Amino acid sequence: MTTLAPSLTAADLGSVSAGSTSAVSPPARRPGRAGGDLAVYALLAVLLFGAWWFCRLELFKPGDDVGYWLGVTGGVMMLLLFLYPLRKHFRFTHRWGKVKWWFVGHMILGIGGPLLILVHSTFHLGSVNAAVALFSMLIVAGSGVAGRFLYLRIHRGLEGQRSNLQDLQRRAGLAESEIKSKFRFAPDVVERLLAFEANALSGDAGWGTTLRRVVVLPLQRRAIYQSCVLDINERLHAIALERSWGREQRVRRRRQATLLARNFLDGVVRVAQFSAYERLFALWHVLHVPFVYVLLLSAAFHVFAVHAY
Repeated sequence: MTTLAPSLTAADLGSVSAGSTSAVSPPARRPGRAGGDLAVYALLAVLLFGAWWFCRLELFKPGDDVGYWLGVTGGVMMLLLFLYPLRKHFRFTHRWGKVKWWFVGHMILGIGGPLLILVHSTFHLGSVNAAVALFSMLIVAGSGVAGRFLYLRIHRGLEGQRSNLQDLQRRAGLAESEIKSKFRFAPDVVERLLAFEANALSGDAGWGTTLRRVVVLPLQRRAIYQSCVLDINERLHAIALERSWGREQRVRRRRQATLLARNFLDGVVRVAQFSAYERLFALWHVLHVPFVYVLLLSAAFHVFAVHAY
């Protein structure tokens, strides 16, 4: 740790003053997005367990009236999923409401349709064609969940407006001069933050860099943040003793300084991961679309076989 300098200027103390939070804006992300993701995954788990439990009651079979109409309803919901890409890609549909609500409807249909078809099948495999249709549907639904995760990280929420790297950098406050000014009282913190930024934004465009930014970088960010907090606490404690700060003043300035560090680190991660999530989203499209076609063909053949035989 760097020892306390013999004297501290007014600018040093001003670095952690009440107005210091304006220079580094919060990272460009929706508040509580991680919590929202967990809520969605928890809901999916509950719905899946509920569907399995309902089928265990053996109230119907796939071939009777109840099972038949469950399958029809689920199939229709899966067909309605194609309204969302139509809304996005055809100009004459651009006035049909906000993309946000179409995406919400797309997600609801993408959850409800597969669940009803699973209930229709009573979680049992029938013919080979039915098994192919079922597994294709499960893969498409699962990839849809993964696609939602990636979509929200390269778009602004559900609005469908694509973020850009320059906008993310502006919102993150990634300016070396600002960081040096705000943390002039703690040079070790400046060194750690700028070193983390340089490391995070370095690397080629290969898959190794992509996976490092998605998997490893958040873990490194947590470790760097903890070390910065220790440095900030030590430096501000020394300054508080020299300047006779009260407890409330010391706590407030420590909170402001740690908030600056956290926002900067979160912004660096957000900017670094942007191109990585773009690449993963492009790969997701390549893998997702073929299974959609397999699902359509197998489902159509399954419906034909059910009614023909």
